Amino acid sequence: KAANAGGVATSALEMQQNASRDSWSFEHTERRLADIMHSIHDRCLETADAYGSPGNYVAGANIAGFIQVADAMLALGVI
Repeated sequence: KAANAGGVATSALEMQQNASRDSWSFEHTERRLADIMHSIHDRCLETADAYGSPGNYVAGANIAGFIQVADAMLALGVI
């Protein structure tokens, strides 16, 4: 999931760059992607710890992903 998130994040950065009609340097883009990936890593680790599976990145990624989707559904009034 985290590896796939890197590809999704790269696409999102590309869309942001295109929407702003800006041109980012490789270093700027790489720094932003690194920040995103560090955030994903931290979130997976913290979520796994919070739900009783310390160090289990798979559980952390699955739980964090579920929570993010559930929160979005609640915010939109879907459930």
